[in-house]
Amino acid sequence: MYGVVTRNAEEIDWPEFDRGFYEVKDVTGRAAAPLPNAVNMISCFGDTAAANEDPTLVPVDDEGNLATRDRTYFDWAYICPTNEKYRAGLLEIIDDAAAENGDVRLDDVGFPRDEYCRCERCTTQFEAWADEHDRDTDDEDAWFEWRAAVITDFVAEAAEHIPGRVSLTLYPDPYPGHLYRRAGLDIEALSAHVDEFVVPLYDTHYGTTYWLETIARGFVSLLAPYDVSLSLELYAVNVDVDDLIHAVEVADEYAEDVLFGYDASNAAATLRRMTADSKRGKTFRPDDATR
Repeated sequence: MYGVVTRNAEEIDWPEFDRGFYEVKDVTGRAAAPLPNAVNMISCFGDTAAANEDPTLVPVDDEGNLATRDRTYFDWAYICPTNEKYRAGLLEIIDDAAAENGDVRLDDVGFPRDEYCRCERCTTQFEAWADEHDRDTDDEDAWFEWRAAVITDFVAEAAEHIPGRVSLTLYPDPYPGHLYRRAGLDIEALSAHVDEFVVPLYDTHYGTTYWLETIARGFVSLLAPYDVSLSLELYAVNVDVDDLIHAVEVADEYAEDVLFGYDASNAAATLRRMTADSKRGKTFRPDDATR
């Protein structure tokens, strides 16, 4: 199936798309009312507006550097996943979304990068966890294990608020151990609470697609042991239709569903072209019309 990811409510019902994903809360902090006819998407720990309003919400590394968009690698600001007040607010947003449509997609779930978070709250919680599990706080493996437990607990709690299908976005890095160390995403643990993983494979050109195939195939291998589906999300904004078709053909080989991000018009044109191309060359006899 093919789907669209959009901020425009009217695009959800376009006939070219089998599924529609609607951004209820994005990484800027912009909010919108959830829709009954869409899988409502919620950026969980990406929230530039909240970070700007209250910098104490932002994760820090051991040198005190904030995980904000003015730092290298970050395109938006992050919120610390152990902040209970913020998490409670997220669950309220999830409840509102689930009340409109039982299927919900969770975006931007996890810690910002390997070195986060070392705030006082995280340090205190990790020490308590280490004491409970008889682990050494100087053991780096223990710290990564604690972070993964934090994220898994959040997703498990969120899933209890979602009566339908739970979708979770993954950073596009299937290399063994990378998601775990980078963001605290334990795929095995999360698969018990998630029905679908969505991987954005964004490019502004798709002039070559060998890298897309490599990453897609990596995720197929990563998720193979678990009863969970894989969807791939392609960037559709200002991408040449022929190049986007080539990307779709690759993604189709590995994903259950292929989604198009943020340009419904270009995505619809791509799907219409693909349909036309599939019919090209067929011969129709006069009596076909009566069958």
